[in-house]
Amino acid sequence: MRVLLTGAAGFIGTRVAVALAGAGHEVVGLDAMLIAAHGPDAELPPDIRRVDVRDSSALAALLEGIDVVCHQAAVVGAGVDAADAPSYASHNDFGTAVLLAEMFAAGCRRLVLASSMVVYGQGRYECHDHGLVDPLPRTRADLDAGIFEHRCPICGHSVRWRLVDEDAPLRPRSLYAASKTAQEHYALAWAESTGGSVVALRYHNVYGPGMPRDTPYAGVAAIFTSALRNGQAPQVFEDGRQRRDLVHVRDVAAATVLACEMHTLGLAAFNVGSGTPRTVGEMAQELATSLKGPSPVVTGRYRLGDVRHITADSSRLRTALSWEPTVAFEDGMAELAQA
Repeated sequence: MRVLLTGAAGFIGTRVAVALAGAGHEVVGLDAMLIAAHGPDAELPPDIRRVDVRDSSALAALLEGIDVVCHQAAVVGAGVDAADAPSYASHNDFGTAVLLAEMFAAGCRRLVLASSMVVYGQGRYECHDHGLVDPLPRTRADLDAGIFEHRCPICGHSVRWRLVDEDAPLRPRSLYAASKTAQEHYALAWAESTGGSVVALRYHNVYGPGMPRDTPYAGVAAIFTSALRNGQAPQVFEDGRQRRDLVHVRDVAAATVLACEMHTLGLAAFNVGSGTPRTVGEMAQELATSLKGPSPVVTGRYRLGDVRHITADSSRLRTALSWEPTVAFEDGMAELAQA
């Protein structure tokens, strides 16, 4: 199978390229090598073409003979600065639209889209009295008082986190999240109008060696590791009990290869997570143990707009693609610490 891989020089893209080649597929890799993603001194790998997905003529030349496109290219980050909106819209929204148009022109009808758990917004919560609810953003007054859990919008009592499945509403709460949601919507419309196939992989907190610090996934792990290597204790915000689904990049790459080999009609969305929620405090402690560094310090500090809990139900992916994560949390954190 011949696969066009966008974002092939990125943190996840590089692992996907290796996994695809290992599965016997031919990979045509491209990357725009944006400074925001790779830094000012990054060099283009010799087997990757420097192409921006917004360049329709360059895409047209590469799409000939392609069986499936694996679209990893995107501007990532927290996406909280309104001034960054044009960049997200240009690279993520418009870039995906150009790619879809050129795929149609080339007769390529299969897309694997790197989506994200950020499309779910704050995650899923349940009130004891009112069932599943969409809580309001946490208030500064509560956070200052050390009350970090969300409240029910009806009765005001604390709510409990629940696993998020693929049928949960998409409620983007950041510019990055809005752009990933838009990518899914463009892809769905494209699939329905062309008879194409789209597999949207909603990656949860992807981590592993080489991960960048400024990501919406697990950049905090890179920050903790940097502190520990400098002999400093990791500074854990809130009470350290925020939950995430941390999934190793090798497991993510394996799931992506299976998605590239999958044939479906329309759009099929899958969460990609480990299935075992962990707290940020547990992450910090594992890294400290691996590096024999000082124990984490829970600061009580907070950032307005941070998500409290977001954890995946990945059972649909396990059933449909017979995928199972293979990297244990403890082993993955040790590998990250020593990388």
